[in-house]
Amino acid sequence: MIRSVYTMIAALCMMVVAATASAEQGNSSRDAAEELASMLRSYQTYQADFIQIVVNENGNRVQETRGSLKAKRPGLFYWETGAPLSQFIVSDGDTVEVYDPDLEQVTIHTLDDRVQTTPALLLSGEVDNLEETYDVSERRMGDNTREFTLVPRGADSLFTSLRLSFYNGELQEMRMEDSLSQLSILSFDRITLNQELDNSAFRLEYPEEVDIIRDGA
Repeated sequence: MIRSVYTMIAALCMMVVAATASAEQGNSSRDAAEELASMLRSYQTYQADFIQIVVNENGNRVQETRGSLKAKRPGLFYWETGAPLSQFIVSDGDTVEVYDPDLEQVTIHTLDDRVQTTPALLLSGEVDNLEETYDVSERRMGDNTREFTLVPRGADSLFTSLRLSFYNGELQEMRMEDSLSQLSILSFDRITLNQELDNSAFRLEYPEEVDIIRDGA
């Protein structure tokens, strides 16, 4: 279950590996990683609505969901999707709670090293050492658009490639490809950067009668 949960969060993504060479794509992986880290580090909080589209290996759209997210450094994250796949995912930096109202179930996961490499946590977690975890490349298109492609260096990552697209410094889209060649595209709208958010906005409330399952228990 944990793989499907975090591939869903990693719906902060998909990817088309930018194999085409470009004169503007000459930065080393370290330079590109530092540029990306600098941009992400400037986000103390990030809020947006989103549309998530999942495409299978044959190019067929298999899922579309809408929702909203909030992220705050260090480590706070809130993700909500609406019907028909209603789900709430909240992280306090140590654990992740996943609430599925239709199942009347909450699953609690420990935020271990593997989970900390999920794309969602790029918005709320540590980004200073991206180059140690990913091979990073950058492409610029005009004065306002920048794309960063991340390919995990480790074999146990939850995704095989990730692309982040920025316009005027705002993260507009994340795309991920997983090991089954499934693509997840997350497009953001109504973006708000660095607005003050109280930590109480990252608490998950659910009825007392729901089943609570602790990962590994």
